[in-house]
Amino acid sequence: MPQHIGIVACSAEGAALCYRTICADGAQLLGPHAHPEISMHTPSFSNYAELLNSDDWRGVGELMLASAENLAQIGADFLICPDNTIHQALPFIQNRLPLPWLHIADVVSDKAVERGFCCLGLTGTRWLVASEVYPEKLAASGLKYVRPNEADREEISRIIMD
Repeated sequence: MPQHIGIVACSAEGAALCYRTICADGAQLLGPHAHPEISMHTPSFSNYAELLNSDDWRGVGELMLASAENLAQIGADFLICPDNTIHQALPFIQNRLPLPWLHIADVVSDKAVERGFCCLGLTGTRWLVASEVYPEKLAASGLKYVRPNEADREEISRIIMD
């Protein structure tokens, strides 16, 4: 029996892609029209954006934790978050999470090793690219990485956010 997946969502784009991917892959694994039970929780993206713009990572973590608690209450078995950037706040709440959390950078690192990659290019919001979310996980798997220069980081972040 598939587990009930709880999606801690931040952006509509990330949440929608995550949901669609689970449903599509579920059908491949479980049979036509089948997918695991999925629940999602997210406050307004403006709440996250305000905290991101003020570099309040503890506040971001508290929003994530509130979603995690809501998902636990409705029966999710584990949590995922399709938004790379907010994983920076995970260390602030890790010890208070009510359910196991599948870390996005662990999955990326595992897949990169499985596919024989040795170096990955980091892209995303300016907060993500400047963070250690991916470098820590990639280094632990023996992988190298490259980051865009500062000007490119700002332009990529502008495109993503605006």
